[in-house]
Amino acid sequence: MFNQYLSRMASTSDFRNGLTIEMNNDLMTIVEFQHVKPGKGPAFVRTKLRNIKTGKVIPHTFTAGVKIDIARVERRPYQYLYKDDMGYIFMHLETFEQVHIPEEIISASAFLKEGQEVEILYHADTETPLSCDMPAYVVLEITYAEPGERGNTATNTFKDATVETGATVKVPLFINEGEKIKVDTRSGEYSERVKE
Repeated sequence: MFNQYLSRMASTSDFRNGLTIEMNNDLMTIVEFQHVKPGKGPAFVRTKLRNIKTGKVIPHTFTAGVKIDIARVERRPYQYLYKDDMGYIFMHLETFEQVHIPEEIISASAFLKEGQEVEILYHADTETPLSCDMPAYVVLEITYAEPGERGNTATNTFKDATVETGATVKVPLFINEGEKIKVDTRSGEYSERVKE
């Protein structure tokens, strides 16, 4: 697993994709950055930052060499157990410690099924969970779909299908109840049929 253990202060020369910094009392992750040296004037760094709480990506320009606060964050492996009145219960895969995670920080909670492995991003200084990231793709079983028409293999026509987590996904007409599909958790879209 990937951990970031760095000194608190750094400069723009330490920028790299995935680095989490503290800015305006928010935690931001660097999505992309570009060092720019214009013919006149000081060099600067153009960045795109994702707000960890809201998920919103914003552009921001830093003067080259400016000091920044690096947030100590850790990605930890967890497995989803169940949901109760307090939220979603996850178990750490190494310590077996259980934690409650609120739904609003879980990416694609509609596709979360018992036993699913996820990564939970923690602010190491405060032990606060910041986000719970699902894998990019999950395999789910279709629990309800209108019967497909034989021979209709048109790929540009879709119907609604319900997967085992209760979420609805648009699937091609040839997908039937009981089949497994791969779903892109970032978009909520059907990716492909899974052959067993």
